[in-house]
Amino acid sequence: MVSRFERRKDTVQELTESGAEHVGRIAMIIAGAVRDITREIGDWISDGIEMQEASRRAREDARRTSADDDTDTPDPES
Repeated sequence: MVSRFERRKDTVQELTESGAEHVGRIAMIIAGAVRDITREIGDWISDGIEMQEASRRAREDARRTSADDDTDTPDPES
Protein backbone atom coordinates (compact mmCIF):
# COMPACT_ATOMS: atom_id res chain seq x y z
CA MET A 1 0.00 0.00 0.00
CA VAL A 2 1.25 3.46 -0.95
CA SER A 3 1.61 5.96 1.83
CA ARG A 4 -0.26 9.22 1.90
CA PHE A 5 3.03 11.13 1.52
CA GLU A 6 3.98 9.15 -1.60
CA ARG A 7 0.56 9.77 -3.18
CA ARG A 8 0.94 13.49 -2.59
CA LYS A 9 4.48 13.42 -3.96
CA ASP A 10 3.25 11.58 -7.08
CA THR A 11 0.43 14.12 -7.52
CA VAL A 12 2.81 17.07 -7.19
CA GLN A 13 5.23 15.41 -9.58
CA GLU A 14 2.49 14.81 -12.20
CA LEU A 15 1.19 18.37 -11.85
CA THR A 16 4.72 19.79 -12.22
CA GLU A 17 5.45 17.68 -15.30
CA SER A 18 2.11 18.59 -16.84
CA GLY A 19 2.64 22.27 -16.10
CA ALA A 20 6.12 22.20 -17.62
CA GLU A 21 4.79 20.51 -20.75
CA HIS A 22 1.99 23.05 -21.18
CA VAL A 23 4.30 26.00 -20.54
CA GLY A 24 6.69 24.58 -23.13
CA ARG A 25 3.92 24.29 -25.69
CA ILE A 26 2.75 27.83 -24.96
CA ALA A 27 6.33 29.11 -25.34
CA MET A 28 6.60 27.35 -28.71
CA ILE A 29 3.32 28.94 -29.84
CA ILE A 30 4.55 32.39 -28.79
CA ALA A 31 7.95 31.87 -30.43
CA GLY A 32 6.25 30.77 -33.65
CA ALA A 33 3.97 33.78 -33.57
CA VAL A 34 6.90 36.16 -33.02
CA ARG A 35 8.76 34.49 -35.92
CA ASP A 36 5.73 34.78 -38.23
CA ILE A 37 5.08 38.41 -37.25
CA THR A 38 8.74 39.29 -37.82
CA ARG A 39 8.64 37.65 -41.25
CA GLU A 40 5.48 39.54 -42.22
CA ILE A 41 6.90 42.88 -41.08
CA GLY A 42 10.10 42.18 -43.04
CA ASP A 43 8.11 41.29 -46.16
CA TRP A 44 6.03 44.45 -45.75
CA ILE A 45 9.14 46.62 -45.48
CA SER A 46 10.64 44.86 -48.53
CA ASP A 47 7.46 45.63 -50.49
CA GLY A 48 7.78 49.29 -49.53
CA ILE A 49 11.42 49.38 -50.62
CA GLU A 50 10.55 47.75 -53.95
CA MET A 51 7.74 50.26 -54.53
CA GLN A 52 10.06 53.15 -53.73
CA GLU A 53 12.68 51.84 -56.17
CA ALA A 54 10.06 51.32 -58.89
CA SER A 55 8.82 54.87 -58.36
CA ARG A 56 12.37 56.23 -58.62
CA ARG A 57 12.97 54.28 -61.85
CA ALA A 58 9.68 55.55 -63.28
CA ARG A 59 10.65 59.15 -62.49
CA GLU A 60 14.05 58.63 -64.15
CA ASP A 61 12.39 57.09 -67.22
CA ALA A 62 9.97 60.02 -67.41
CA ARG A 63 12.86 62.51 -67.21
CA ARG A 64 14.79 60.63 -69.89
CA THR A 65 11.73 60.45 -72.14
CA SER A 66 11.06 64.14 -71.61
CA ALA A 67 14.68 64.99 -72.38
CA ASP A 68 14.60 62.81 -75.51
CA ASP A 69 11.40 64.50 -76.68
CA ASP A 70 12.98 67.93 -76.22
CA THR A 71 16.02 67.05 -78.34
CA ASP A 72 13.98 65.35 -81.10
CA THR A 73 11.52 68.20 -81.51
CA PRO A 74 12.77 70.92 -83.87
CA ASP A 75 12.75 74.40 -82.47
CA PRO A 76 9.88 76.28 -84.17
CA GLU A 77 11.76 79.59 -83.87
CA SER A 78 14.80 78.42 -85.88
